[in-house]
Amino acid sequence: MRLLGPVEIETDEGLPLALGAGRIRTVAAVLISEVNQAVTVHRLIDLAWDGEPPARARGVVHNHVHRLRQLLEGHAELVTRGQGYVLIADPAAVDSHRFRSLVGAARDADPRAAVAMLRRALGLWRGEALADVPGDRVRRTLGVGLAQARLAALQELGAKLLLLGRYGEVVTELTAWTAEHPLHEELTVLLMRALQANGRQAEALDHYHRTRRHLKEQLGIDPGPALGAAYLEVLGRGPAAPPPSVPVRPPAGPPPAGPYAVGPRPAAPPRVAQLPPAVVDFCGRARELAVLEQHLDRVPRPHCLVLAGGGGAGKTSLAVQWAHRLTAEFPDGQLFVDLRGFERPPMRAGTALAAFLRALGVREAAIPDSVPERAALYRSLLAGRRMLVVLDNAGTAEQTRPLLPATPGCLAVVTSRRRLSGLVVRDGAVLVGVGPLTPGDALRLLANALGPQRIEADKPAARELVRWCDGLPLALRIAAARLMAHPEWPLGCWTRKLADERRRLQELSAHDADLAVESSLYLTYRALSSGAARLFRVLGLHPGPRVGVLDAAALAGRDVARTRRHLAELCDAHLLEEQPQGHYVRPELVRLYAAQRAVAEETRSDRDLAVRRLLDQAARLRPASG
Repeated sequence: MRLLGPVEIETDEGLPLALGAGRIRTVAAVLISEVNQAVTVHRLIDLAWDGEPPARARGVVHNHVHRLRQLLEGHAELVTRGQGYVLIADPAAVDSHRFRSLVGAARDADPRAAVAMLRRALGLWRGEALADVPGDRVRRTLGVGLAQARLAALQELGAKLLLLGRYGEVVTELTAWTAEHPLHEELTVLLMRALQANGRQAEALDHYHRTRRHLKEQLGIDPGPALGAAYLEVLGRGPAAPPPSVPVRPPAGPPPAGPYAVGPRPAAPPRVAQLPPAVVDFCGRARELAVLEQHLDRVPRPHCLVLAGGGGAGKTSLAVQWAHRLTAEFPDGQLFVDLRGFERPPMRAGTALAAFLRALGVREAAIPDSVPERAALYRSLLAGRRMLVVLDNAGTAEQTRPLLPATPGCLAVVTSRRRLSGLVVRDGAVLVGVGPLTPGDALRLLANALGPQRIEADKPAARELVRWCDGLPLALRIAAARLMAHPEWPLGCWTRKLADERRRLQELSAHDADLAVESSLYLTYRALSSGAARLFRVLGLHPGPRVGVLDAAALAGRDVARTRRHLAELCDAHLLEEQPQGHYVRPELVRLYAAQRAVAEETRSDRDLAVRRLLDQAARLRPASG
């Protein structure tokens, strides 16, 4: 029984009960929330009709209770008691009760166990509590308390993660929530401290100023002491009194010289060099580098190049390596930003623009509030200059478009797990695919890390290692790191570990959330639409690397047209690759991850049903024997 989202009741077999629409959902929600407690008819009427019931309200409630009894027969008991009703069921069957129980247990647990419990508790939420229940009073009575408990649990999770030094997870968890709750100063404080610890001072300041503006505009107050202290900590001034209030609107007086200027504008932006260091042992990618050079020599030269490939394919390494080769070509500097397009939430274009504007010499007070104004100022500062802009890990075309320079002398290099066709179609970008390393390049990468003697000593095992890693640079570097920690191990020892499909994804982890093949695939998978994600999971039940459209439709139990759309989405995310013959292929690591998700998220009955549909489909296609 679920209240943390739309109200739902599901049988033990996973079948949803058809509650219908209207006030029966309100009656069900109240009875579920107060499971094993008597709820009077008067209370049900009051909540269902917001305190203004019609004359026939009592009869309507009786009818709804009768309908609920029929639905729940064999699953739970709904009995009459005194002047009301009691829903008799195991409280653990109600998601709101499980949520509160897990949060309570987390308070007495050690930090690591508490994080796991809080994640499980927050994972029970599917949206706003009682999202589809009609009536304001019932949502105020039952939903507000749940929403406050959710925020408190999230705050507790952020504090525990900070205590454990897991700053990236704090940022992922809290960024979206601070946007949804812009007046919640405690969440903003946690987020700012995590960003500062991650070396992302500009974003921490951006969140502070956004919260300050909301407090000023909506409540007419300044930030509280905790948020003010966090602001000074980010600035490096240590704990102190809150910073002075900064007016939201410009002070009265003569207008500034330009539409965004505050004070004299510098004659030219300072030269910036934001590129990360290039990978020391970078090797291979001769084809991709040749393609990039060819496009650079074209006339007219493209203003945007998109490097698209699957997670862990080495897109960032390639982009940074090539960008360092081009520094003489772009003497006015290089801008770089990780857009975190597949994290939750991704970086906003406005945040990235603010960081770029600061790097280009614009003072904090002169940065406009709106994204269009920031983009206009950014393009103005780049006009007439030769700058290289690297937009790493983009999620969508919309996220990158405001960051594209408009001047012909500049070039944007975008990396993404998606093909970003919108940039190609609308903005004239050039798409360059980044696939696995060739076997020779993969062996050279291993030799660079482990030494050529170790590779030559057991070349068959090295080739096998490349095969188990799908030629994926991330997987190869993780395997090399594990082998470097054990110089006495022969390569064959490691390849035998990877040969076990049940352990392969687990072994290809550097025991760091950001350095695991499984984590990389998860970020891509999480960004899929629900239909494409389900197709990806059930494709994990298919035994081979090649899948036809009809087989995919059978596994998903969907029509061919819809299946083709979802297959196209998986191809766009580089989880599948379409072949000229109309089949789709996938790397082994992707297949293993899909099988893992199928077991984790599909019920056994749903998995069995999908396999039966696949076998029936194969039987229909098999030629009839004489």
